[in-house]
Amino acid sequence: MADEIILLDFWPSMFGMRVRLALAEKGLKYEYREEDLWNKSPLLLEMNPVHKKIPVLIHNGKPICESLIIVQYIDEVWCDKSPLLPSDPYQRAQARFWVDYIDKKLYELGRKIWSTKRRRAGNSQEGIHRVP
Repeated sequence: MADEIILLDFWPSMFGMRVRLALAEKGLKYEYREEDLWNKSPLLLEMNPVHKKIPVLIHNGKPICESLIIVQYIDEVWCDKSPLLPSDPYQRAQARFWVDYIDKKLYELGRKIWSTKRRRAGNSQEGIHRVP
């Protein structure tokens, strides 16, 4: 029986990108389902009832949530294809350091972008009086 792999994702998500890269590195075929984060699908809500967010990998009907956990799962299940981390413990630690570094920098950058957008949106509504 062939593996059925479905990825619930939103294309600009850096977390989803991490999963898509792992799937590509392993050469795995999967069905991609784009999620509308403002109108979440019943499948997303069913597969990730705790956080209700993407990405979610559905492997043979079983959901795996959280991008780092998904990547580890992919590497463990398809261990016969292109390992995602080096076998040497020191080199693995170095690779994990750089992943963590990039995560923190991208998160910081994303926060700055969103806060700038919120400030601009707030400024464009100056002069509008709201009744409490």
